[in-house]
Amino acid sequence: MKLSPIAVQLYTVREALANDFTGVVNKIAEFGYLGVETANFPGTTPKQAAQLFEDLGLTVCSAHTPLPVGPKKNEVLDLAATLNCSRIVCPSLDRAYYSSIDQIHRACDLINEANQVAIDNGLSLGVHNHWWEYESVEDQYPYEIMMERLDPSVFMEIDVYWVRVAGFNPVEIVKKWGQRAPLLHIKDGTALPGLPHLAAGEGIIDITGVVEAGKGVTEWLIVELDECDTDMLEAVEDSYTYIVGSGLARGRKFI
Repeated sequence: MKLSPIAVQLYTVREALANDFTGVVNKIAEFGYLGVETANFPGTTPKQAAQLFEDLGLTVCSAHTPLPVGPKKNEVLDLAATLNCSRIVCPSLDRAYYSSIDQIHRACDLINEANQVAIDNGLSLGVHNHWWEYESVEDQYPYEIMMERLDPSVFMEIDVYWVRVAGFNPVEIVKKWGQRAPLLHIKDGTALPGLPHLAAGEGIIDITGVVEAGKGVTEWLIVELDECDTDMLEAVEDSYTYIVGSGLARGRKFI
């Protein structure tokens, strides 16, 4: 079966980008990554970044944005158009939305509203998880409520590390979401709250099992580290080397 392509979430290298956006993105392409997922654009503009990505042959597989509702609506839609990106992802909602069942219902209603705006403008809307979607609220799990209440066209970007932090097996969660999870965030580490992340392959996450669980569904494997004790760019390169070298994804450079 054809391997999924590999990308990196640019939030991972946000500090380096702020100093040299062009140079860092060039390094990411040199490492072998086929795509990027955007977050912010320190030291540049979305238009300039889009041109850089195009020049380097990097696909913008998705973009982390606010929900396209209210005053942010046109800003989000314009950004997606500038980046030539059809997938937008809500990186996180305020944790207050996960304080009660009623609030979770409100969150789902808001996401569904935003999803309709996305559909009307030729986009797909996804939701990225942290650990709180997998922590019990009033004896229910938010992610299970979301499975039921979100429109089926809303996709999940499963962050397998945060799923593990919450105590769930990410392999089983990827299987459970099935066709609704075309994007997987790959990070590694101890899965203990508050400790820095590690390059892929250096922690306890069963990345091979996760990739196997997503076969035939996963459109992109996206490397992300929030923080790391080592040089972040080295960790990004090491993650590529492990994932592609293990035959778990395809990149532009064979390991």
